[in-house]
Amino acid sequence: MVIRFWSDVAPKTVENFKKLARQGFYDGTAFHRVVKGFMIQGGDPLTKDAKAEEMWGTGGPGYKIKAEFSEKPHVRGVISMARSQNPDSAGSQFFICLGEARFLDRQYTAFGELIKGDDVLGRIGDAQTVQRGGEKSKPTARLGIESVKIVPAEA
Repeated sequence: MVIRFWSDVAPKTVENFKKLARQGFYDGTAFHRVVKGFMIQGGDPLTKDAKAEEMWGTGGPGYKIKAEFSEKPHVRGVISMARSQNPDSAGSQFFICLGEARFLDRQYTAFGELIKGDDVLGRIGDAQTVQRGGEKSKPTARLGIESVKIVPAEA
């Protein structure tokens, strides 16, 4: 999958994501939450450890970043920061929308869009899931992220 960042919309979020990616923070993590028709979520460093599975979804970089809300709509292919109830609680976890999720607009920091790999997004979004907590979102097989690379934008 290839993402184009919206540096003009969420500059601090984009820089945080790039910094973590350059450090190899996302390498070896997994998409630990898949909600069919809604989104896929990743970016938790705890997903590198199968023994920590009960804690997946709670990990981060050890700090939080301030939200950067915008008018960008949450539609298929948009990447946005995951967070807790506190708007300024995002760190490293992100999600990519599988469909329209406009109820998230101006409440979650959207910071880019998928420009290549919609087929991959679709396959991850169609992964078999089982109940976890109050939703059917736990993939039955590991959906690993080998690496995240920052490359120059194509002209």
